[in-house]
Amino acid sequence: MNRYKLSKRFLALSAAMALLFSQSAFAEDAAPQVVELNLQQAMEKAFNTNPAIKISGYEKDSARANLNAARQSRGITVTGQHTTTRAGHDDNIVPVYGAGGQVLYYNKGIGNNHSNTISASIPIYTGGKLSGTIDQAKANYKYYLVGEQKAYNDMRETVTNSYYGMLQADNVQNLSRESVDRLEEHLKNVKAQYEVGVVAKVDVLRSEVELADAQQTLIQAENAYHIAEATLNKIVGLPMDTTLKLQDSMQYTPYDNDMQYCLTYASGHRPELEQARQNVEAAKGALKVARSGYMPQVSASASQNWNDSNWPGDENGNWSVGVGVSMNIFDTGVTLSKIHGAEADLAKAEESYRDTVDSIMLDVRSTYFSMREAEKRIKTTEVAVAKAEEDYHIAQVRYMAGVGTNTDVLDAQVALTDAQNNYVQSLYDYNTSRTSLETAIGVPMEFPHTVTVEEAKLAQASAEVNGDAAKENTAADKPVVSNMPVKK
Repeated sequence: MNRYKLSKRFLALSAAMALLFSQSAFAEDAAPQVVELNLQQAMEKAFNTNPAIKISGYEKDSARANLNAARQSRGITVTGQHTTTRAGHDDNIVPVYGAGGQVLYYNKGIGNNHSNTISASIPIYTGGKLSGTIDQAKANYKYYLVGEQKAYNDMRETVTNSYYGMLQADNVQNLSRESVDRLEEHLKNVKAQYEVGVVAKVDVLRSEVELADAQQTLIQAENAYHIAEATLNKIVGLPMDTTLKLQDSMQYTPYDNDMQYCLTYASGHRPELEQARQNVEAAKGALKVARSGYMPQVSASASQNWNDSNWPGDENGNWSVGVGVSMNIFDTGVTLSKIHGAEADLAKAEESYRDTVDSIMLDVRSTYFSMREAEKRIKTTEVAVAKAEEDYHIAQVRYMAGVGTNTDVLDAQVALTDAQNNYVQSLYDYNTSRTSLETAIGVPMEFPHTVTVEEAKLAQASAEVNGDAAKENTAADKPVVSNMPVKK
C-alpha cells in the first residue's frame, strides 16, 4: 500500500514537472522577439513587405501588359475555325433521281457538313483609332511607372516619420521619468525639512501633488511609446509585439539648399507632376480615338476554306483575298457626342495639371518654411534648456538655504521639463520636415528593381525632357538610399 501511494506521488510529481517545463517552453516560444533596427534597415523591410509597394508594382505590370496589347493590335490576326453541322428538311421534299433521270422518291435531305477555315487580317488605316489607343496605353504605363517611384518616395517618408516618432516617444518618456526622479528627490528634501520644523505642511502637500501629476504624465508617455513601437512594427512588416531597439538618434544636420533650388528641382522631379502630365497625354489619345469615328477603316484579309460531307472536311478547298473599307456615315450624333466628351476630358486634364503645379509649389514652400522654423527652434530651445537647468539648481539651493520657496523649485522644475520637451520636439519637427521636403521636391528613392527595356527607354526619354543627362546603364538591385540633392 505504501509502495502504491509512493508510485502515485511519483507520477503526480512527474506530471507537475512536465507541465512546468512545457509551460516554460511555451513561454519562451511566445516571448516577443527583440530586433535591433536602424533607419536604413527599417526602409528595406518596409520596401520588401509593405502592401502599398507591392500594389504599385502590380499596377505598373498591368499597365505594361495593356501597352503591349495595344501595340500588338497593329499586327496580323490569324484565326482558325471548324464547323460541323447536320441539317435537313422537315418533310420529304428532296428528290432522289434514278439512272435514267427519273425521280425515284423524295426524302428529307438529312446530311452532314464539315467546314474548316483559316483567315488572316491586318488593319491598314484606322483614322487614328489604333494610334490613339496606343498613346493612351503608353501614357497610362508612364503614369504607373512614375507611380511606383512615388510609392517608394512616400514609403520613405512614412518609415522615417514613424521611426523618428518612436525616437520622439522614447525621448519624451525618458524626460518624464527624469522629471519624476527630480520631484521624488525634492519631496524627500521637503519632508526632511518639515520633520525638523523648517517648512510648513503645505510644502509637502504641494510637492506630492506635483509628483502625482508627473507620474500621470509618465504613464501617458510610456503608453505613447508602446503605440509608436507597434506602429513602426506594422509599417516594416514585423509582429506587433516585437521589441525594437533603434540604433539611430535624432540629430541636427544643416540643410544647405535654398527655396528657389527646391522649387526648380520639384518642377522636374516631383512624380505627381509627371503623372498629371501623362493624364493630359492619355486624354489626347482618347480624343484621337473619338475623332477616328468619322474616318474610314481599311483592312486587308485573306482566307482559305475547306468543306466536305465527310469528317474532317478537308476537301473542296477555296480561297479569297481582299481589302475592306468601312466608314460611319450617320449614327444620330453618337460620334460627335463622344468627341465633345473627349474634348471636355482633355480640358479637365489640362486644368488638373495646372492645379497640380500650383499645389506642388505650395507644398514645397510650406514644407521648406516648416523645416526652417523647426531649425530656428532647435537653437533657441537648446539655449533655453541650459538656462532652465541653471535656474532649477539655483532654486533648489535657495530653498535648502531657506531663502527660496517651494513654489520657486516646482516652477523651475516645470520650466526645465518644458524646455527639454520643446528641444526634443524641435529636433523631431526638423528631421521629419526635412524628409517631407525630400518627398515634396521629388528626390528619387532608389529601390531594388530589374529595369525592363521599355522602362529604360521611357526613363531616358523622361530624362531628356527634364533636361537631365540620360543614364545609359541602369543597375539592377540597387541599394536603398536617398539621393538628396545638394546645390553646387
